[in-house]
Amino acid sequence: MLFGKPRQRPEKDSGLLYTPATMTHFIERLNASVRRTGTAALVGLDPRFDQLPQNVIAAAKQRATSERTIQATAFEEFCCRIIDVVAPLVPAVKPQAAFFEELGPDGCVALANVMRHARRAGLIVICDAKRGDIGSTAEAYARGYLAGADPNAAAWAADALTVNPYLGRDTLEPFVKVAAERGAGLYVLVRTSNPGAGTLQDRVTDGTPVYRHVARIVEELSLATLCKSGVAGDDFGCVGAVVGATYPQELAELREVMPHVPLLVPGYGAQGGSAADVLAAFRPDGLGGLINSSRAINFAHTREPYRSQFGPDRWEDAVAAATRDMIAELHL
Repeated sequence: MLFGKPRQRPEKDSGLLYTPATMTHFIERLNASVRRTGTAALVGLDPRFDQLPQNVIAAAKQRATSERTIQATAFEEFCCRIIDVVAPLVPAVKPQAAFFEELGPDGCVALANVMRHARRAGLIVICDAKRGDIGSTAEAYARGYLAGADPNAAAWAADALTVNPYLGRDTLEPFVKVAAERGAGLYVLVRTSNPGAGTLQDRVTDGTPVYRHVARIVEELSLATLCKSGVAGDDFGCVGAVVGATYPQELAELREVMPHVPLLVPGYGAQGGSAADVLAAFRPDGLGGLINSSRAINFAHTREPYRSQFGPDRWEDAVAAATRDMIAELHL
């Protein structure tokens, strides 16, 4: 799948609407990480307390007392240990903010620590928080989450952030401004993998589904923030799109209409998407997509064949094996 014939850069400059950061563009760092590992596999970090290994829970109970603090401590250790396992194997991780935020301040501190641990390990960090607002509020969200090239530029140290566009284009523009300034990235919800997505996203207006209208805006914003590294394959903007693997026909359609947009593809693995379903996310050079798997890797020790092979005490070995299996599947 990766590293086919390089795609030619556009002959004409599209005209930047946003002043890009002088530091490294998000796409330069992302593509460098993909090239380093030779894979587009993205490991989601979705800690669920009732599925954690017992040795992680036991250790947390020795260090904390209240229920929320115990859970936050366990989440931090679990995710950091996953990071240590997958850092040599994959280009990026995607912590799901909701599981941490549910625990209040202790969870938020744990999330910040997890993200910084991943940055120190050399991983691209995509915070899955699906933020969306307008004006100064949107900019505050962006400045809080989007650290970009400098991990110390924001409280949460994320390279990229998922964003909800359904307040309109003006909810995206403050995020794009901060992302361009800091060398960060965005992934806008365009065609999501959940079963009820079509309730809104498939609604037709002016003869076109809503998700296509959103895709057009995302392509325009990405063109306005193109990477100018001069490296073949880096001709993407910093504005990406979330497009689910559970809709492979739409994935192919959206890759065609968003040629300068990096894609984040959920729905692979536990949600039913296959390696064949995600092929359309990639351009001929093998770049342009990240394929996410969360539960199937996080909790590999709870399912076969990893449960029999490793047992609960070797859960990190199960994470490593499941990650390698995903990487192999994506190279079909």
